[in-house]
Amino acid sequence: MQEPEEKKIALELLETEQAYVNRLHLLDQVFYTELMKEAKNGKTVPEEVVKMIFSNISSIYQFHAKFFLPELQKRMENWSSHPRIGDMIQKLAPFLKMYGEYVKNFNKAVELITVWTEKSLPFQELIADIQKRKVCANLTLQHHMLEPVQRIPRYELLLKDYIQKLPPESPDRNDAEKALEMIFMVAKHSNTAIAEMERLQNLWEVYQRLGLEDDIVDPSNELIKEGPVQKISTRNNSTSEKYLFLFNNMLLYCVPKVIQVGAEFQVRLRIDMDGMKVQELNDMQFPHTFLVSGKQRTLELQAR
Repeated sequence: MQEPEEKKIALELLETEQAYVNRLHLLDQVFYTELMKEAKNGKTVPEEVVKMIFSNISSIYQFHAKFFLPELQKRMENWSSHPRIGDMIQKLAPFLKMYGEYVKNFNKAVELITVWTEKSLPFQELIADIQKRKVCANLTLQHHMLEPVQRIPRYELLLKDYIQKLPPESPDRNDAEKALEMIFMVAKHSNTAIAEMERLQNLWEVYQRLGLEDDIVDPSNELIKEGPVQKISTRNNSTSEKYLFLFNNMLLYCVPKVIQVGAEFQVRLRIDMDGMKVQELNDMQFPHTFLVSGKQRTLELQAR
């Protein structure tokens, strides 16, 4: 008898899950545990750094090793009498939201490994020693750490395949479709967390370039565009270099600092979006010019 296609995919899910749990074991029980032990002895890096690198890997490992994998194994053993996995995945899918924290932390973790590998020789040697072991299969710590980031999209693909192969009248169809929807939401949750983190990171960098002025620093602001412009002086028909930052709620008119210690720009004027008008000008002498007028004042500017 040929195995039904959907069973082959369910078995692939089980096999990849077993391999994945081994990878999580390596990250949590080998890398994290051994680095933590050395950190406690004060030999490699501060304990805080090790915790920051591995984020919530222990919770992820426990969840897969104690719940997800055993449940999946049970299902595959009873496949002939009870061929379904949709309801089980649906029940456990909400726990996958904890990946949000790990994924959000991933870039920072990789950066910390790089920084401390250069800073601390014992840290570098311990990681190199673990990486030489057979269990690491000649792959780096960073490579193994990428696995949890890729796991949720993998579930999504396998479940999609599984649903496609299910016979139309299968009792598992409804549950499997709901499970897929939940996993899709978890993936979206992760991606939203990353996007928000990147937005705040970029915003913070802009604030640093502006000298962290109190009345400007606000996490809810969104940077829309930035770039150099020329300020036109009608008095003596000349131009001078200025720089604009356009946010969702204000336009910052800045001058580049000559001595760039600390901030890169000095904010000369803040024009609120509320009541601001922009008007294009047809000036033969200065092409690409426009007027920006707000409650505060009016500027005549020239773009590149």
